[in-house]
Amino acid sequence: MKITGIEISHYLLPLDPPFKAAWDPQPRKKFATTIVAVHTDEGLTGIGSGDLMTGFAGHEHLFIGQDPFAIERHWQVIDNIDFHYGRCWPLDLALWDLIGKATGQPVYKLLGARNSKILAYASTGEIVEPEVRAERAQMLVEQGFKAMKIRFHHDDPRKDIKVVEAVRKAVGDKLHIMVDANQGWKMPWDVQPCWDLKLALQVAKELEQLNVFWLEEPLPHHDFRGLAKLRELVEIRIAGGEMNRKWHDFREMSVLGALDVYQPDVALAGGITQVKKVADMVQANGAWFSPHTWSNGIGLLANLHLAAAVSHCPYLEYPYDPPAWTPERRDFVQAVKVEVDKDGYLVIPDKPGLGIELDLAALERFKYDRVYVGESS
Repeated sequence: MKITGIEISHYLLPLDPPFKAAWDPQPRKKFATTIVAVHTDEGLTGIGSGDLMTGFAGHEHLFIGQDPFAIERHWQVIDNIDFHYGRCWPLDLALWDLIGKATGQPVYKLLGARNSKILAYASTGEIVEPEVRAERAQMLVEQGFKAMKIRFHHDDPRKDIKVVEAVRKAVGDKLHIMVDANQGWKMPWDVQPCWDLKLALQVAKELEQLNVFWLEEPLPHHDFRGLAKLRELVEIRIAGGEMNRKWHDFREMSVLGALDVYQPDVALAGGITQVKKVADMVQANGAWFSPHTWSNGIGLLANLHLAAAVSHCPYLEYPYDPPAWTPERRDFVQAVKVEVDKDGYLVIPDKPGLGIELDLAALERFKYDRVYVGESS
C-alpha cells in the first residue's frame, strides 16, 4: 500500500448564539474544523482532524509514495514540520485511522485495548453565575455523568470558588468536580498576568475543602518547578500539559514530579504516536494520563482510542456545556455524534480505524477551502 494523495479541507460553522469560552475574552461567532484525508492506491482513506495544518503546504511530497505503516518515519517528518512551520498532527491521526482500516481493527486494539470504554467527565466551557452552573450540574447527574469540570477565569478567583461551592452544595458527592484555572497558556490578545505560586496555593487550599478531584493548569505551562512545588504543598491533584508539545517537556515534568495528571492532546501535540509514549512514561512514574480533547469530535475520538487503550485514569474529558456547547456544534462534520451513554461512559465504536462517519451534507454546506495534492497534481 502506498500513499497517493493528501487532501486538506476547511469548514466553518456559524455560531448563533456565540460560544463564550472562558479562556477567550472574545465570544466565538464561528467554529472552524480542518479535515485531513490520506488516500492510497488500494482505495482506503484515513481521516484526521483537530488543528488547522498551518505550515503543511509544500511538504506533501514527503509522504506521497510512502508506506502508511511507516508511522515512526512519518512522525519524525511531522515533528520536523512542527519545529519549522507549525502543528500538523491531524496527519498522524489520519495515518492511524488508515492503519486501522487496512488491518480491519479499531485503533484502540492496535494500541493496547486496556478498555473499550471510559467514564466521561463533562468539561464545561463558559463562565456562568453560580446558581446557573449548579442547575446545570444537577442536569449532568440526571444524564448519567459521574464527574464535571468547572472553568475559572474571573479577575478575582474568589468569585470562581463561589461557583464550585454552589455546585458542591447542589450535587453533594454525586459528582467528582475538576477545576480548570486556565493559567497554562493564553490567547494571542490576552495580556493579563497569570497566577503566581502563592495565589495558586491559596486557591488550591480552598478547593481542597470542597473535595475537588483535580486542579488543572494553575500555573504557566513552562513553570515545571512551580508546579512541582505546588504539588508538594497540597493534597489536591495537579493536572496540566495540554499545550506542551515536545517530548522533553514531559520528560522534565515527569522527572521533577510536576503533575499528578498529564493531559497532552493527540490532535495538538504529537499525535497518537508521541502521546502514547508520553502516557507510558508518566504512568510508569505513578502519574495519570487523561488527555485534553477540546478540538472537535474527531479529535475527541482519537484521544478516546488512546486513553481507553492505555490510561489508568478513571475519566476522559468530554467537551459539553449545553446550550452553548453541544455535540451538534462540536461534531458538526460528523454524521454520528460522539455521545455519552446512560451510565456516563464513552464507548469506542467497534469499527476499523477511528470509527469516524462524516456528514457529507454538512461538508458540502460548510466547506470554505480545499487543497488536494497527489501524484498527478
